[in-house]
Amino acid sequence: LAPTLSATLHRYLKLRGKDKPKNFYQTAHRNIKLVINMLGDKPLNEYSSIEAGRLRDRLIERQLSPMSVRRAFTCVKAIFNFGLAEYGLDCANPFARIHMPLGKEKKRSPIPVETIREIQIACFEIDDDLRLLVALISDTGMRLSEAAGLAAEDICLDHEDPHINLCPHPWRRLKTQQSERQIPLVGATLWAAQRLLEEVQGEWCFPRYTNAKRCNGNSASAALNKWLKAKVSKKVVVHGFRHSFRDRLRAANCPTELIDRLGGWSANNVGGRYGAGFKLESLKFIMDKIIL
Repeated sequence: LAPTLSATLHRYLKLRGKDKPKNFYQTAHRNIKLVINMLGDKPLNEYSSIEAGRLRDRLIERQLSPMSVRRAFTCVKAIFNFGLAEYGLDCANPFARIHMPLGKEKKRSPIPVETIREIQIACFEIDDDLRLLVALISDTGMRLSEAAGLAAEDICLDHEDPHINLCPHPWRRLKTQQSERQIPLVGATLWAAQRLLEEVQGEWCFPRYTNAKRCNGNSASAALNKWLKAKVSKKVVVHGFRHSFRDRLRAANCPTELIDRLGGWSANNVGGRYGAGFKLESLKFIMDKIIL
């Protein structure tokens, strides 16, 4: 007998979810819940392409963007394909050939270097925990949750090359395996790290957003984006620092493989996954070139 969609999801997460971040599970549960709520929890071979089309139409009627509909179907298709292969079912994936509405994903814009410098000056002047968080991200390209979930012991200032040891914690996992990395501290980021270790009194650098159970990245994002929009522009968001970080490294003629390493991006080629990687002093040499 073919397994139900919910049973397939359980098996999928058990086998494919190992070492995956929390959002991997959340995304899978959310999208399968959409299918079950609209079409029912049935054996895989009882779903039809007509039903899949109805699901698409219902999502569009709920005013989901075309890219959101596409992403939901991509997730559902992956779980269905897994189930068909895992249980040896000889039937087509009903979600595989559904026509999708056209639409472009909204692209986040990098923050201009002049604007980053303006923001950093404001951080120096205000000098509170929120501004230290902004400054910490501004010259490292860290994801917001990566920075907000730092433990004090992750900051290594007594090293020849001061740096952050970015690693997973029980309260904050990392997005990918490549996200675990060492990031040299330079510019405004070095100042922020020094101020944090002067002020921090417990285990976490940002106890406003982090405790033993979780790191509340969404709350941090809302607070920082509100300040950035009021201080600079409605177009500026905290994730724009990460886009700018890559552009600044490009402008410094940094090799793509090294850029990927510093930003925790996945390597786009097999060769990039060979060897021990870059030494800290090599990373520091490049980072010094992007100090504003």
